[in-house]
Amino acid sequence: QVQLVESGGGLVQAGGSLRVSCAASGRTFSSYAMGWFRQAPGKEREFVAAISRSPGVTYYADSVKGRFTISRDNAKNTVYLQMNSLKPEDTATYYCAAKYSGDYYYLTHIEGDYNSWGQGTQVTVSS
Repeated sequence: QVQLVESGGGLVQAGGSLRVSCAASGRTFSSYAMGWFRQAPGKEREFVAAISRSPGVTYYADSVKGRFTISRDNAKNTVYLQMNSLKPEDTATYYCAAKYSGDYYYLTHIEGDYNSWGQGTQVTVSS
């Protein structure tokens, strides 16, 4: 398993941008499909974006499509979530997650498929 540490959260005004990062330990980061999830107060955790081992294969929740971009740098063992045109409803704790996969193009939006999770980073969007 990999250990994941998120960073880059903070307070931003509506319409602004923020990039959160997730650094993974270990030498096999490139063998993992990665995902971002978020949880707002009083709500269940929800899927945001996913990326396969292949950096070009991505998938987004409808609520963030066109505004958020997930990417990965296997040389830095890091996955990113670039968030643009932020809205107050994007306020949440953002978690990254990892799923080991032998399939280079595999990705998933299902929370239960992931077996490693970070501790989360808080993103607050003010109106």
